[in-house]
Order: sequence, then C-alpha cells, then structure tokens
Amino acid sequence: MTHQSLVRPPLVMGIVNVTPDSFSDGGRHATTEAALAQALALIDQGADVLDVGGESTRPGSDPVDAAEEIARVGPVIAALRARWNGPISIDTMKPAVARAAVAAGATMWNDVTALRHAPDSLTTAAELGCEVVLMHMKGAPKTMQDDPRYEDVAAEVVAFLADRAEAAMAAGVLRGRIWLDPGIGFAKTTAHNLTLTARLDAVAALGFPVLYAASRKRLIQGVDETATAATDRLGGSLALALEGARRGARMVRVHDVRETVQALKLQAAVTAAA
Repeated sequence: MTHQSLVRPPLVMGIVNVTPDSFSDGGRHATTEAALAQALALIDQGADVLDVGGESTRPGSDPVDAAEEIARVGPVIAALRARWNGPISIDTMKPAVARAAVAAGATMWNDVTALRHAPDSLTTAAELGCEVVLMHMKGAPKTMQDDPRYEDVAAEVVAFLADRAEAAMAAGVLRGRIWLDPGIGFAKTTAHNLTLTARLDAVAALGFPVLYAASRKRLIQGVDETATAATDRLGGSLALALEGARRGARMVRVHDVRETVQALKLQAAVTAAA
C-alpha cells in the first residue's frame, strides 16, 4: 500500500442497533425514537454511512422473523431518510427485510451470510440495485463460535469472498456495487481474527472495496483480558480500525464514531506528512 492511499481516510459506518439483545448496546435504541436519535447523533459525530439492524447476530443469538425485523427497522429508516440524504445500510440476511428497507430509503444491503440465507437472496440484491456487503461466516450466529476451524483462515476467507462476488455478479449485481467483509468475530477465534486483520490486504487484492468491522468485539478481550465488557473496548476498537485502514479497508463499521473519525484523520495526516 502506498502512503497516498491513506491520505483519504476510509468511510466510517455508524452502527444503529434496533434490537433488545445486541451484544454492545442491547435495548438502548430499541424504539424508533431512540434509534433515530442515536442515528442523528452519529451523523453529527461524522458518520458517513449508517447501518441499521433489527436482528442481533452476536454469538449465541436467536433468529427473528422477517415481520418483526421489518417492524423494527422500517420506521427507523423511513424517519432517518426524511432527515438525512446520506447512505443508509440495512443489516439483514433476509430478502424480505432488504426489500422493505430499500423501499423505506436504504441504499445498501449488509448481509452476514453473503447472500446465502435464502434461495432468492442473490436475485433480490440484483433487482434492488443497491450496494451489497458480502461477509464471510461459517454456520449460523447461534452456533458459529462453538469450534471454528480452518487450515488457512486468510486463504479460505479470500476464496469464499471471491466466489460470492462472482455469484452476485452472475445474478446481476453490478461489480461496482459489491463490498467484501472478512467477518471478524464470525465463526473465528482470536487467532483467526488477528490473522485476518494482518492479511486484510489479501482481501483488498480481490479488487473490491473492503468493509472492516471489529468494533467492541470479543477479539479485543482475547488480547486484553481486562476488557470484559463491550464498552471497555474503545482502545482496542480504535487500534483495529487504524490497522484495518492501514491494510486496505475502504470503510470501517464502528460504535464509537467521533473517536474513530478523529483517529483516522490523524493517521491520514501523519501519512500525508511522511
């Protein structure tokens, strides 16, 4: 990576969880009013994109039916779109939820299953014409952390993401609308997550923009055992966001937007001065 590539910091995606059971802030923004207030606060803090989710995908989480998920996120996206013209992402694995979200104003579909959850996921993404994030995950959130194993985690994740990008394009998703996410914390040990972060450039080398999402994740506790609560992981979250940016991420998904924006600005300024 050249120094010049870091002069422009990656985009910052702020997280808006409209769920009662998110690992980081479960229940705090579970109403439309609270979620909208949180979203507007993140915009004020410098978020470029907002990622709205109505189903937790934390390890051990239970699934939510599509109707409930739509009831959670639809009003939030519609209210946010009425107040803001920026990019809004829907964090869902369900095509029906993605359709409802785009109808309400979403412009990106962030899918932890890389459009594998339903038979019509790929064709729905193509029909919607929105940007899509294809993420790597083995299994389902309920059991994904039971015993994840890889021969070569980076090579396997890169191969998976390349295959899913090809499948999306074959279904009609335009290449320029595809993002890739290595899935930090999804069916991966601390060692796997560290290796993927160190080799993020291999994902970027596929030629698609990379979304890196490690904010407040258990990876941080895996390195610093004192960081038992998600809210105790700001330092680790910033370190990982900076490392993701240095290794090729074009966007970072975070809870702590203001601090991340500031850290990335300083990183870019130092790089530009080198």
